[in-house]
Amino acid sequence: MLIKESRNSLQRFLFSSSQNPIFPFLRNPSSAYSYNQIQSYVDVYMKWKKDSYYDSIDSVHKSLQLKPIISLKNFFISSSSSPHDNYSIPISAVSKKGSDFDIHIKVARFLRNYPSFFEEFEGPKYNLPWFRLTHKAIELDEEEKMLYAKFKADILERLKKFILMSGSKKLLPLKVIHTLQWYLGLPEEFSRDPLEFLGNYECFRIIEMEVGLKGLAVTESYSDDNNGKILSMLQKNAMRRSLYNGGANESIAFPLFPSKGLRLKQKIKDWLDEFQRLPYVSPYADFSGLRPDSDLSEKRVVALLHELLSLFVEHSVERKKLLCLRKYLGLPQKVHKAFERHPDIFYLSLKNKTCTAILKEAYQDKSTIEPHPLANVRKKYIALMNESDFILKNRRVNNSRPFDRANVSVKDLDSSDDERPEMAEASL
Repeated sequence: MLIKESRNSLQRFLFSSSQNPIFPFLRNPSSAYSYNQIQSYVDVYMKWKKDSYYDSIDSVHKSLQLKPIISLKNFFISSSSSPHDNYSIPISAVSKKGSDFDIHIKVARFLRNYPSFFEEFEGPKYNLPWFRLTHKAIELDEEEKMLYAKFKADILERLKKFILMSGSKKLLPLKVIHTLQWYLGLPEEFSRDPLEFLGNYECFRIIEMEVGLKGLAVTESYSDDNNGKILSMLQKNAMRRSLYNGGANESIAFPLFPSKGLRLKQKIKDWLDEFQRLPYVSPYADFSGLRPDSDLSEKRVVALLHELLSLFVEHSVERKKLLCLRKYLGLPQKVHKAFERHPDIFYLSLKNKTCTAILKEAYQDKSTIEPHPLANVRKKYIALMNESDFILKNRRVNNSRPFDRANVSVKDLDSSDDERPEMAEASL
């Protein structure tokens, strides 16, 4: 009798609607995330396969090489007292600032590596080296500024979506945003003075998160449909094709783009088919009810990474740059596994002594991913950067020809050594 009463008391405690701290999902079986309570995490191993197509995309792999060049170009424009002379400055004005631009060699040598951007000449006093911007670099800078002015609302909308991925808090630290600023396409003036750049956009507000840590918050509601929901790029494409109605527990399959020669075992194919049939969890939805050790939680992580890369300029990112997001976007400690377990959605490139995650869909089906406003001008910058290799090659050829030693000065011999290209080491 005593045993029976104890059993009944235990059942009332576990399944009571008023108090259920142990199994909260039993309290509301119709919850949007109740499905994941019976869906366990399946541990599968995917073998990495090299793909020469993604390894050869210049706009992806030369983006980080371009970044310090753009920073130097902006420094020339902001600090030069001679805009009429193509923003010329003496080498002494920048020679000690290499660390500010993430340059690991002498700044003078770095500038000489890119003659298509920076032109060297003798200064007005003591024959010291000066540098100025080339006409092509100035033209691209003017085009870039025009794009920032024309598409400022689009760029800030991408920033807003990035912040809204933090869930109910709608807040991210400024230092986290600065880490991914280059990928979001935000100008350098944003890091100098965020409030000045945001201007009249009152939906943003800077908040003191804790002592010494400021954050940027989205303070107004934002939605893409009549139900007050923010739609991801994947949801918009599925709705456009009548494959998704926006209801709870609806599934959306990720577009898959297998690399040539990549063969998966049958058990992995079966797991992927089951993974595709799982309910879609929006990267903008509250994720607090998800179990971190479930496949449904992994689908939410993959959806978030897919959406995040779709917002970036080149739809790619250095994988290590995402580590700062784990705490604020609810990503797992080993977030890199999401890329490794889904090679048909993402490609991991190991070029340039780093690991770059690339969204395959952006380069296989360009009609589904909205291009970033700065994508085209970045490609033009990279094309101009590539011209430097051609210029330096011609100089080496000319220097290797027979010449009259009597007419060559010591200065010419010294400068030829400095003009040999030496690329900055990529930070790991």
